[in-house]
Amino acid sequence: MSCLEGLLEEAGRRFEPELQRRLGGLLGGLLRNYLPQAWVFETDAETVTLRVDASGHVTVGKGADPHPDVTIEIPHDRLAAALKTRDPAKVPPGPLSVTPHTAKGKAAFDYLRSRIGL
Repeated sequence: MSCLEGLLEEAGRRFEPELQRRLGGLLGGLLRNYLPQAWVFETDAETVTLRVDASGHVTVGKGADPHPDVTIEIPHDRLAAALKTRDPAKVPPGPLSVTPHTAKGKAAFDYLRSRIGL
């Protein structure tokens, strides 16, 4: 398993329970409209995809999903710092390119951006 796979799996384990609780709550029907999601993280070292299915389960795998909702291009060290700290103030400056491919991907990224430290 690569460095980013491990960090993204850990991030997924942190937010999966909250996501699943919200899916069962009052706004669950609205939230389901934004799932499933696939986010591709492209760094100078590797490409990894984080997927969230319609039930709120998170999986991570090497390579790029053929139909991502969002593609995030960022240096490896910057992404690793963001995932470890989840604090934008502790993330080194550098390039970040976010390409939303779907409206639901853009909405989800805008909402979750600060939660992953970007």
